[in-house]
Amino acid sequence: MVAETSPAGDPFTCWFSECTKASLPLVGGKCASLGELINAGVRVPPGFAVTTAGYARFMNEGGIAKKVLTRLDGLDESNMEALDTVSDDIRQQIEETPFSFELEDLIAEHYRKLSMMCCVPAVPVAVRSSGTAEDMPDASFAGQQDTFLWIRGVEALLEHIRRCFSSLFTARAIAYRIKMGYAHDQVAISVGVQKMANSQTAGVMFTLNPANGDRSTIVINSSFGFGEAVVSGEVTPDEFSVNKISMEVLKRTISTKQVYYGIDLENQVSKLFDVPPERQKIQSLLEEEIIDLAAMGKTIEQHYGTPMDIECTVDKDMPAGSNVFILQARPETVWSSKKAEPVSQGGGTALDHIVAAMMAGKKIT
Repeated sequence: MVAETSPAGDPFTCWFSECTKASLPLVGGKCASLGELINAGVRVPPGFAVTTAGYARFMNEGGIAKKVLTRLDGLDESNMEALDTVSDDIRQQIEETPFSFELEDLIAEHYRKLSMMCCVPAVPVAVRSSGTAEDMPDASFAGQQDTFLWIRGVEALLEHIRRCFSSLFTARAIAYRIKMGYAHDQVAISVGVQKMANSQTAGVMFTLNPANGDRSTIVINSSFGFGEAVVSGEVTPDEFSVNKISMEVLKRTISTKQVYYGIDLENQVSKLFDVPPERQKIQSLLEEEIIDLAAMGKTIEQHYGTPMDIECTVDKDMPAGSNVFILQARPETVWSSKKAEPVSQGGGTALDHIVAAMMAGKKIT
């Protein structure tokens, strides 16, 4: 019989729908956020998490945990050569260590159930690192760990989960923890395994203007294919600004989009393709998709009570009206930490007061 929980009662795997923001120590920031979104009624592709308890079990059963801490002891954050050497050694050891049969069976069973849920044999998934220290108030670990797209089959899934585990020990991540004073054994990682959306268009959405912090505006950056090209900066995305109150598209900037990430059907892997010249200057989102995304952005911001940084996609396999999905969401950390300027300096008419309050997102009483 496969043991499904640790001695402390923490599960080694769990479904996103079982997660909330209170689950952050168990499933990390990304997976906890996905659970919150699902439970708030936001459209999210299904999936499950290999929890921090699962990560700890893997590290302990493989005899890696103590060896890792010994290698990290006394490292200097400024000695990049030593950091690179230690990081390479630790990552290789993690990636070459097999899962125990019990843990492997547990992950494989969740993957089988996810495939059945999606009615797709060996369903393609995104394998996403989900750190427990992401976006802390005094530090941001976001983006330091790895994400892998279009992974199919149990063997490939297990391999990429190990690669996510090992990304907790990149030279950059090690140096950052040393600099910020975080103990290496106090920072854990979970891995999210999420049904891969067959993206026609993808990108990021901010529920404020990231250029100036204006909270009355939603800004969406998008391009064709998977969002990897947008996040990595390989394309200049289209940009759409939407007024939160009127839900009107205020501004459109359509860029020349020369490449996109899609699926190499022969090898079943994500691959960089050229956008045909006749499509390079076509708007990557339809008007109704822009408004649908903006409405979801407002719902997510209201749920969390703070401006959000959101990854989103339009799934080409789904019908219009149910083809827009949220892939992950986290609090925006740049402008949100700054004190908001008052929208009104006092005085003015009652109408001025009402409009100012609406623009600030306040309830009129």
